[in-house]
Amino acid sequence: MTAQPDVTPDVIHDIGYRHYDGPRLGRAYARRSLYSQSLRGAYGLGRSAKSKVLPMILFAVMCAPAAIIVAVAIGTSMTKLPVEYTRYAIIMQAVISLFLAAQAPQSVSLDLRFKVTPLYFSRPIERIDYVAAKFAALATALFALTAIPVAILYVGALLAKFDFGSQTAGFAKALVAELLLSLLYAGLGLLIAALTPRRGFGVAAIIAVFTLSYGAVSSVQAVASVQGNPGAIGWLGLFSPITLIDGVQTWWLGSTSSYVDAAGPDSALAGVVFLVVLLAVIGGSFGLLMRRYRKVGLS
Repeated sequence: MTAQPDVTPDVIHDIGYRHYDGPRLGRAYARRSLYSQSLRGAYGLGRSAKSKVLPMILFAVMCAPAAIIVAVAIGTSMTKLPVEYTRYAIIMQAVISLFLAAQAPQSVSLDLRFKVTPLYFSRPIERIDYVAAKFAALATALFALTAIPVAILYVGALLAKFDFGSQTAGFAKALVAELLLSLLYAGLGLLIAALTPRRGFGVAAIIAVFTLSYGAVSSVQAVASVQGNPGAIGWLGLFSPITLIDGVQTWWLGSTSSYVDAAGPDSALAGVVFLVVLLAVIGGSFGLLMRRYRKVGLS
């Protein structure tokens, strides 16, 4: 007879697994965590030293001219700042665009490339939470980038003993303008970046859109000025993000335009049109992001 092999009975090993019985923090906590993580990531916080270099350099470049202006204003007999609060971001638009081009793809493109968005949506978090957290985080990062230099100007103006009322009013208008700029840039930047999982493509596309649109609008405005058609110059500002912001500042906040002869045919009408277009672009960007993530969230 053939010997029967020994049969070892099956054994269930107790490896000490225990069900989680702690608090369930839910969607709100997940949304706040994603917002905080994305905001910190925009400045390289919590990441490698290499990731901090570019955003911190751009932040320093944004603040340096404001600090120099303040030093000159305090050390001389100036009676007002040489740059309006609302014009500072317009002058520094190249730095803002570079920051956006670097950080918008970092915020969303890598999630798409490594296909981790379904992992986010497998938890209590939903698509609107993901989009809102990313949108708010990048807008907050841009607001800090643009508002802190303006705050430096404001503090410097007070130290130089300029008129408190006029300086405070100008500073408040600038904060409103920087908030609108941050929302507009964050929406457009994230929308462009979300179209591709390749970070490099996202960076190039954002730079191209913001640079080419501004260059095209400025060129056509110059042609209109040479042809003696100042009424068209202001309306052309609707077709570029930075000139759109300038138009809102000019007609809605009562600031001085950064562009020569940039006056629309009717200031009240122009102000309403520019503000409506600005809000429509911000809302449209958010809506298109939601539509985009309905597709990529399942793959």
